[in-house]
Amino acid sequence: MNSAQMNLERKTALTSALIYGTISITAALLFFLAATLVGTYTDVARFGGAAWVLLLSFIVTMPLVISSVKKRMKG
Repeated sequence: MNSAQMNLERKTALTSALIYGTISITAALLFFLAATLVGTYTDVARFGGAAWVLLLSFIVTMPLVISSVKKRMKG
């Protein structure tokens, strides 16, 4: 693998991480805000729920975003 390919792979990985990280953190924050403003949930429930949403959002968005970014950068 030459350095141009390595740079493209690195750029793809960093761009993908920025995108799916932003999506996941935003989803977790929205969950936390909704649970805080709408419900009377305990702190553990709100923080635990936000952490769960963050984790699941990472799992779901990671492969979708990576494949999309790869297609756009290579094609």
